[in-house]
Amino acid sequence: MFATEARVLITLPRELVDRAHVLAGRATTSTKMPVSLQIVLRALIEEGLKRPTDPRLLANVSRQAETVRRIRREARRGPNAAQAARGRLAPPRAGSRV
Repeated sequence: MFATEARVLITLPRELVDRAHVLAGRATTSTKMPVSLQIVLRALIEEGLKRPTDPRLLANVSRQAETVRRIRREARRGPNAAQAARGRLAPPRAGSRV
């Protein structure tokens, strides 16, 4: 399709993918031709990169970078530390040593 291309694997929240699907449906209706999720995501990335100094774009990038940092930090602590940080760790059983 393109002279030079790269393949990217990306993990997105379900809500974001659902919103992109809605946009693909609206684009399909307005253009009267099929518009895939891939086309929508490619267009969104391209349009976002045209505004590299937009404060909302930079704020979004910063928020996502902080989220990734937090997730990785919790993963390094191990499963018990991550669950305890979220308040999901079960209390110790009666009679067990702590």
